[in-house]
Amino acid sequence: MNWIDLTIFIVYMILMLGVGLYFLRRNKSADDYYVGGRTMSKWHIGLSVVATDVGGGFSIGLGGLGFVLGLSGSWMLFTGLLGAWLAGTFLIPKVYPLAKTENFLTFPQLLKHSFGAPAAFIAGLISAIGYLGFTSSQILAGAKLASASFVDLGINEALIIMGVIAVVYTFMGGLKAVIYTDTVQWIILLAGLIGIGIPLGYFYLGGWEAIKDALPNEFFAFDNITWQQIVKWLVTIIPIWFVGMTLYQRIYASKSAKEAKRAWYIAGVFEYPLMAFMGVIIGLFARIAFMNNDFEALGFPATGAIDEEMGLPLFLRTILPPGLMGLMMAAYFSAIMSTADSCLMASSGNIITDILKLPAQNSKRYMRIGQAITLTIGALALLLALQMQNVLELMLYSYAFMVSGLIVPVLAIFFWKTKSPHAAISSMVAGGGTTLSLIIGKFDLPLGLDPNIFGISAAFLVYFIVVEVEKRLK
Repeated sequence: MNWIDLTIFIVYMILMLGVGLYFLRRNKSADDYYVGGRTMSKWHIGLSVVATDVGGGFSIGLGGLGFVLGLSGSWMLFTGLLGAWLAGTFLIPKVYPLAKTENFLTFPQLLKHSFGAPAAFIAGLISAIGYLGFTSSQILAGAKLASASFVDLGINEALIIMGVIAVVYTFMGGLKAVIYTDTVQWIILLAGLIGIGIPLGYFYLGGWEAIKDALPNEFFAFDNITWQQIVKWLVTIIPIWFVGMTLYQRIYASKSAKEAKRAWYIAGVFEYPLMAFMGVIIGLFARIAFMNNDFEALGFPATGAIDEEMGLPLFLRTILPPGLMGLMMAAYFSAIMSTADSCLMASSGNIITDILKLPAQNSKRYMRIGQAITLTIGALALLLALQMQNVLELMLYSYAFMVSGLIVPVLAIFFWKTKSPHAAISSMVAGGGTTLSLIIGKFDLPLGLDPNIFGISAAFLVYFIVVEVEKRLK
């Protein structure tokens, strides 16, 4: 990387750490650290939601989908639009008044209110583990980006650098720092893609006719995808809007239910079509450049194999001149930071409130304990990232584990008449356990379906069986 780009990148990272240090001095309580003081507006919340949900991992993952599937990869974030609309319309009006009254800090506290402390403990475990994996995926995304951008920087060295920066920044600043910087980081990413990456890539490849002639027609169609993949995204991504700790923290951080609903609608539109198409288009461009042997000088000849998620950063490194490369890298690192920090905050909140069950206090001592836990989780996330290879796979596995373990109790709270603590706990264990076992076991499943489908099915089945047994025993 040119010294100009390196300077821009270093200055940006110093500024982000400076924001964390600023809020380290400003945060006075657990409310400040975990739910941003409960005073945030729709635009800050909305941009923070989309920055967290899409972030760097999905940005790199979308590039990989564009590299492999073309425009059909955009369907992944269409499920994000659906999830945001459904949660904004049906969930937030029910959650916000209760959270306001009970002063919730975490998502499992919602389950504690309806099903008791044991249910909240199990939910806290599932959420903490899921967000640990998700944090790892963001660190891995940043490492792939850095490794492709900096000459002679290995993937493990890049992982350590990205992990340390993300963890230290979040450890210091808390959720308020996360939300405010998410707004800036997301604007930087959008500006970078719209104003730099896509236009320069388009002209570099020779315009529309050259791009169209370089790839088969299916790369420009919307049906270049299997129905199993669509189902996987539907059952994994839509439900996360109902069980994601990072999203509940932002509902709690909003200054009103109306602001929260509007924030969710803003986030949905930014996800699809805006980010969905920008991500896959850059990935599609990278596929053409790879086929043209443009990455040979970087050690990736067209005759060899390439990790599809490396295509996007390699393409940007190929086409961007000094200065613009630094700005574009800062844009993508912004997105990665915006998700990694939110997931760290979520997992930390789960551990301190729902697993350790420390009494909530608006005191600096409580906040310092939360910071220590955040630092520990970050170290574990870095160790996990060192063992993984694929960003999108790790993200979706983490989502699947949380969804299959948590979706049934949430639906029971707000949409079903029968509420059973025993059924809720049993469904969480059955759903999350089934999905995790199938993922780890790498079994060949019927019709090539995703493990999450079997996990969710097990959770529903067990919940209603336990409810029926309890009725018969009365």
